Amino acid sequence: MNLVMSEKPEVTDVKTPVDPQSCDLFFEPKDRLRMTVSNSYSFATVKPAWASPLNHPNRYLSLLNAKGEEIVLVVDPADLPAASRKAVLEEVARRYLTATITRILDCRSEFGATYWHVDTDRGVRDFVTQSLQENAQWLSVNHLMLIDVDGNRFDLADVTSLDEASRRYLSAIL
Repeated sequence: MNLVMSEKPEVTDVKTPVDPQSCDLFFEPKDRLRMTVSNSYSFATVKPAWASPLNHPNRYLSLLNAKGEEIVLVVDPADLPAASRKAVLEEVARRYLTATITRILDCRSEFGATYWHVDTDRGVRDFVTQSLQENAQWLSVNHLMLIDVDGNRFDLADVTSLDEASRRYLSAIL
């Protein structure tokens, strides 16, 4: 099974396997994600959250209730019905805004904080990272994820594709 049910409405600590095809995720009203499982029970508010976004991107999607408690763990969102997958990934995109860095315009470190001035696919951004040992995550040899003090993610999908000046800033900081 690719889903594990963390709770049924009447049972909170029993894990019951659930067939991914039995989950119907939809928006009602247009800005609230809901879920019905096997037309048996429903959750009025569902919040998706990646369980391991850095080590396993696009896998292990936790569906949480309105209180932030896990309802279902989706091992692979591709196993959901197409309409449900589209709805949940739309909500994930809204919750996880990740900017892709295209150029580093300036970067400096002071007293353990690193100040970034970058160009991204969402425009020019300024952000601060603390403790680069924890908040600069290498996802592969050339793929770097920076997480700022507010929890925003800044993606460098391929550091070798950056211009020379950007690579110099990056190597001076890291």
